[in-house]
Amino acid sequence: AIVIALGLAGAGWLAANGMARLRTADRFVTVKGSAEKIVNADLVVWPLAQSVGGNDLTAVQAQLEANTRTIRDFLIQAGFGDGEIVLSPPRLEDRWAYAFGDNRPPERFRYSNTVTLRTARVQEALAALRRSGDIVARGVMLNTEEGGGPQFDYTQLNAIKPALIAEATANARKSAEQFAKDSGARLGGIRTANQGVVS
Repeated sequence: AIVIALGLAGAGWLAANGMARLRTADRFVTVKGSAEKIVNADLVVWPLAQSVGGNDLTAVQAQLEANTRTIRDFLIQAGFGDGEIVLSPPRLEDRWAYAFGDNRPPERFRYSNTVTLRTARVQEALAALRRSGDIVARGVMLNTEEGGGPQFDYTQLNAIKPALIAEATANARKSAEQFAKDSGARLGGIRTANQGVVS
């Protein structure tokens, strides 16, 4: 009888401890960590959009070609090669095709294209950008509404991503440790982890 009583008591104690662990297993805190690193851009994409209007299609086309040569000459004189300059196909719009009477615009044709500089030479591109008024001084009106500003990119993100993730994880753990300290709890291991977004 004593052995059976001791067995029952031991089983009850084990069951109670198991239930307590079951209840505490769901106690966790979710924290987020972040990391930031300032890097220099290593790619510049600078679209130079322009358009020409008029009623004589031949004259409009000639003017667009002249403007395109002016933009290309500016970029070549700035030290960039043909491999860094991309010319988009021209877009022709007949503005009288769907306009009648008083709604008809004074210029029938609108001809446009974009000359894009794509280069890894960021400093040279910045110097050219500062002198972009020279293009306007040569008679070319740039259309800044169509993405006329340069875009600076960093293409080596995978090289710095592991260090960023490690720093963000360390920052998240510091937050969790402070949370545990303030609540009088003990911090365990990581339950789940999510890399989040690197931008």
